[in-house]
Amino acid sequence: MVVREAGGRVAHPALPALAGAALARLGPGLRAALAILGFILLWTLVTASGLVNRELFPSPGMVWSAAVELWDEGALGSDLTASLGRAATGFVLGSVSGILVGLLTARTRVFSVALTPLLTLLRPIPAIALVPLAIVWFGVGEGSKYFVIGYTVFLAVWLNTHHGAAGIAGTYIRASRSLGASTRREFFEVVLPAAAPHIVAGLRMGAALAFLSLVAAELSGASSGIGYRIQEARQFFRTDRLFVGLIELGLLGALLDVAFVAVSRRVIHWEH
Repeated sequence: MVVREAGGRVAHPALPALAGAALARLGPGLRAALAILGFILLWTLVTASGLVNRELFPSPGMVWSAAVELWDEGALGSDLTASLGRAATGFVLGSVSGILVGLLTARTRVFSVALTPLLTLLRPIPAIALVPLAIVWFGVGEGSKYFVIGYTVFLAVWLNTHHGAAGIAGTYIRASRSLGASTRREFFEVVLPAAAPHIVAGLRMGAALAFLSLVAAELSGASSGIGYRIQEARQFFRTDRLFVGLIELGLLGALLDVAFVAVSRRVIHWEH
């Protein structure tokens, strides 16, 4: 559409608006791919310009070469397997306990009075602050790592579950009881469906926090894993390998987040 300004001049649409409209017509996957390619291109131009020290800020090619080197050594696959196993175990432990405790504190007054103040005090304590305590309690084995990851996931899932289950409109509960629903049926057909979106949001947040706490757990007392490899790269001043670890964490977190969104659309379809 051509718009004429006063005086007969033709006003052309702004280029940013045209670019935005063109991008809006693309699928989300294609937009994400274009954004990543644009970032890699900018990264390449910055490192090729000579404005930065490549020893401190390696180029994409250097990072790729480091990834291939780690793969040939067998470290990339073994680290990925070790880290995924720890993150998955800690996530399951933390999420299951978080959902159970969240439902109890939200729907049972005794548990709410006894546990909510304590859990509220624990929430500001970061995972990395618990690493020394976890090592003292569980040693430098896998138990300390499961504890740190599970603790972080538990608090995130508990908070979302508690708010979701506690915030159910009273009219729903009264309506179910007036229709003669038993306590069990009320829980499974009213409380859980109403709290499900909050529970899924807590699980999504907990999955992201599992990788954050994973690095904290692996920075001390580990001989394998992505966090351990990042620490080793720092000690030997291999920033290219350090970038490989950071990119691994980013890709894992992004893929897991996409998976959670896809699953949530199917499980809690009434919210979409």
